[in-house]
Formats: sequence, C-alpha cells, structure tokens
Amino acid sequence: MTVAEIVHSRGNSRENLIQILHDIQDASGDHSLHPAELQELSAVMAIPVADIVGTASFYTMFSFRPRGRHVIRLCESPPCWVMGEEDLRSALEARLGITVGQTTPDGQFTLETSSCLGTCGVAPVMSIDDEVYGNLTAEKVGQILERCAAQDRA
Repeated sequence: MTVAEIVHSRGNSRENLIQILHDIQDASGDHSLHPAELQELSAVMAIPVADIVGTASFYTMFSFRPRGRHVIRLCESPPCWVMGEEDLRSALEARLGITVGQTTPDGQFTLETSSCLGTCGVAPVMSIDDEVYGNLTAEKVGQILERCAAQDRA
C-alpha cells in the first residue's frame, strides 16, 4: 500500500496520524519509518514533516531505524525490575546474541526496552510485537523465543 492509499483508508485527518504511522511502518519491509514516506505523508495530509517526526519520535513503538521481523520490548518499570528484569535482559541478550537496541544478524528479532507495558500485576513482563508475556523467567523467555522462531519457519 502506498502512503496515499493508507491515508485514504484511514481518513485524511490529523486525529488518524498515529494509526496512519503504524500502517506505514507495518507496510515497510524493515518495520521502520523512512524519510521519503514521511515527506509524502506531509504532502498528502498537509502536516509539516517536523510535526510528523515529533509525533512519531514521542512514541517508542515507532522507529526511524530498520528493525527485525519481531520487536521484543522488555519492561523496565520498577515492579519488573524488582521481579527480575535484569535477569531477563541477560537471558535475552545471551540467547539472541545482541544487546538492547540491536537486531539479530538474521533480521528476526530487535530487542528494545519500555518504561512500562501496563501489566505490572504479572511482572516481569515483555512483549513481542503486540503480544504481552508476564510472570517471566529466563526459561520461559527461551520457550517463547523458540515458539516465535518455529512459527516463522512454518
């Protein structure tokens, strides 16, 4: 889908900007927002590029750098930290062979952090794409990554 088609499908209204940005990012091959797309969006919606970039950069779900097919967000909130977030971070980094902010060489996973995923009652928590996982241990993290990788192979 082109930027113009996405805007047309959502409606050319500033109140739809966040969903339009999601759609543009989802349609890109590397799960990121590109300058040319943002320029086109600016022209189609008559919104300054600076306003679009300001909106997108405010939210952690948007990226201006290429990311993997699956984005892992590890919650760093105080409840998650108390319940073992650091151990999960170490397990994820060891298992994936990357550190926070990086993408695996095969382009499968990008590891990011989040200040809060809103599910403190089941801390520690991470999300992969739009699915949230709670009450995590290093072992559970490994099982989740394996399931995700197996689904990609299927």
